[in-house]
Amino acid sequence: MTAGEQTLERAAEVPAYRGHQVEVLRTVRLSPSFVRVTFGGEDLAGFADQGFDQRIKAILPLPDGSITPLGDGGDWYQRWRALPDELRNPIRTYTARAVRPELRELDIDFVLHGESGPASRWATHVTPGDRIVVVGPNAAHPGPLGGQEWAPPAGATHLLLAGDETAVPAIAAIVESLAGSVRATALLEVPEAADALPLDVRPGVDVTWLPREGARHGDLLIPAVRDVLSTLTAQGGTVAGEPVPSAPASVTPLEDVDIDEEILWEVPQAPEVSGGDGLYAWLAGEAGVVKLLRRHLVQEAGIDRSSVAFMGYWRLGRSESA
Repeated sequence: MTAGEQTLERAAEVPAYRGHQVEVLRTVRLSPSFVRVTFGGEDLAGFADQGFDQRIKAILPLPDGSITPLGDGGDWYQRWRALPDELRNPIRTYTARAVRPELRELDIDFVLHGESGPASRWATHVTPGDRIVVVGPNAAHPGPLGGQEWAPPAGATHLLLAGDETAVPAIAAIVESLAGSVRATALLEVPEAADALPLDVRPGVDVTWLPREGARHGDLLIPAVRDVLSTLTAQGGTVAGEPVPSAPASVTPLEDVDIDEEILWEVPQAPEVSGGDGLYAWLAGEAGVVKLLRRHLVQEAGIDRSSVAFMGYWRLGRSESA
């Protein structure tokens, strides 16, 4: 057996993602809508810190506080789906806001919206000592781990990140990780002004908080994205090496996505991105708003879709599926 074959065999045996048994160490109420929960446990020694928008799954307790064992293998999700309803723990998707493997600590920022869902309800009442399972990247896996969508091309000349409160942890982690000198604009729509969080960003990264204060989702974010594109146009900005068009370009119409039945999710990876220069956009949040932003950037503004990552994290009026 060759070394390459041995690596592939080991990669198949060691899952890229696995469950990590963790315990709540402390909580910090960041704002009216956000609480940071810090988890600890020896199991986090094997949690890989990849930074940026690292996607993870939180397996939350059943009403009696129990968590049904799913094993350590890569088939944890199939095992979860095969469980009877009364033993199937709620699962929700989050971003690893910060990882400190040397301290065996992990931070997750939860969005609070009352008692309407299992995650918000759990995060509202969580106390130190509570236990959950976090399915995250496995440092022992020898191959690519995945779970990240942030992949701008090396030649991007401007970075645009836009999302609602559900995307705040991911966008915050990304902008705080940005190196180099490429200008970046982050637009964050949140429920109220007090939800604007302090972020440690380098010069050239502009962060704008957009408090809805009772307005509908997207009422502030959509025009803010349009304004950024207009500003880039006025400043001679480029998209994929070409000037940002001031009028709708002649582009192939986007296929329609039924966001009530399908997941709105398209993420070009860096090797696939066609533009060596220009704008790279990362959009996430409520699927209806993201769909409108996607249409504006790609179909109306003429931005190559290979330079736009868009993710419908949730759908208004519907609960998240695992």
